[in-house]
Parts: sequence; C-alpha cells; structure tokens
Amino acid sequence: MPTYTHDGLTFDYTDAGAGEPVVLLHGFPEDAQSWQRVAPLLHDAGLRTLAPEQRGYSPGAKPKRRGDYTLDKLSGDVLALLDAAGIERAHVVGHDWGGGVAWDLATRHPQRVASLVVLATPHPSAAMWAIPRSKQALRSWYMGFFQLPWLPERAGARVIERMLTSSGLNAEDARRYAERYADPARLTGPMNWYRAIPLSQPATDLTVRVPTTYVWGNGDPYLDRVAAEKTRDFVAADYRFVELDATHWLPQDEPDAVATAIIERVMS
Repeated sequence: MPTYTHDGLTFDYTDAGAGEPVVLLHGFPEDAQSWQRVAPLLHDAGLRTLAPEQRGYSPGAKPKRRGDYTLDKLSGDVLALLDAAGIERAHVVGHDWGGGVAWDLATRHPQRVASLVVLATPHPSAAMWAIPRSKQALRSWYMGFFQLPWLPERAGARVIERMLTSSGLNAEDARRYAERYADPARLTGPMNWYRAIPLSQPATDLTVRVPTTYVWGNGDPYLDRVAAEKTRDFVAADYRFVELDATHWLPQDEPDAVATAIIERVMS
C-alpha cells in the first residue's frame, strides 16, 4: 500500500484505476475498505480512485491531542494526498465524517475540487439550521457522549458490532469493524474527530461553489430529512439530490447507486 506524509504523519492509501481522479473519504468508524464495492465500478467506468486511511485510522497517523483533528487539519491531509499524487484537481467523494471533510475542502479549497459527491452527511450549515426544527439533536445524541474521556472507547469496543448492525450495516462489515476495534485504544483517534468539533474553525464562506451531488438514505437513523433537504440552499452550483431507500451505510450496502451518482457527477 502506498503512503504519503503530512504534518509529521504517514498515511496509507490505495491508488487504482486510470482516468479522472476521484478521492474517496471514509467515515466513522470505517476505513478505506469501505469503498471496496464501489471502487471497481468506478474503475470500470474509466476512473482512477485514491482512498486514504484518514487521520486517527492510519497506523502512522494517530496523534493523541484532540486539537490535531480539527477540520482544517483533516482537509489539509487530503490536499497533501493530492500533492503527493501530482493531482491539481480531483473529484471528491465523502461518506459520513468523510463527507464533513469533503464539504470543508470544497469551501476552503474550491480550486482543488473538480466536483463533490457527499453521502449521508448534510451540509454543516443545513445541519445546524435543522437542530431546532427537527429531531436532529436527538439523532446526534452520541456526539455529546463522545466528548467524554476514555469512557466512550471502552463502551464502544463492547457494543460496536451490535450498534452497526442495528443501524443497518451488513453483518460482514460490522464484524470486521468490531474486530478492528476490539482494543478500545484504537477508537481514540476516530473519536477525537468528534472531540475536536468545538475547536474547529469553519471556512469564512460556507457556500459550496463546485458542482455537487448529495446522496441521502431515507432510512438513515442518524441524519434527519430536514437537514438533507435544506442542504441545497448552501450550494451555489449545479446541484443534485439523490434520495435512496437505504440506511446510513451507503458505500457498503448501496454500491451500485453510489457508483452511478459518482459517475454521473464526474461525467457531467
């Protein structure tokens, strides 16, 4: 597996296929393998995919402080990947927390983003707007719990497989993640993404000005329809909203629909 360095850290990533470059950003508590059913479909369509193991997940990129996981640093990791691969502009795809990074990258560094496809995660301003107008705060209760030290890791390691399957993830992938996080210490980096939320400074202008597709599953237990539908108000470019009869785990359980959305966005 190739590697690249940034901010004193070493990141593993996959690089496969040929053609227009598409960066695939995984979410919590996933890894680059979450794209294993999507990437071959993109390769068949003549696209190149780069899928990094992100900060807190890659073995050589696990800083301990929560301040090392702010959005500007996470977006900086993606820019470093593009630089290492010699890519000026890429199509960026993100799921869950990877979607959060994708939104941030498109607002901070639009000149590096050819197009955007975000899975599940609404635009952050839409999510904030929805909190007093929907059940989004209740759906996001765990984000407050994750702010605590050490306890979320211990609890998470015990229940992660049950939590994932109950939210709709297939049993095979849920079991693999449970094995990966059997040691609670391995959850600290991923949970630090949540702990860094109060420390993150958003871009000055949060309007997205690159062509964007947003894909949302109407059975998502974590993300409310109100925020999903409001997202269009924060994109000042060609925009498509794709609603699927699906849960949160779109790359794993809806690879054909996800690949179609990506290919149509890249080729448009």
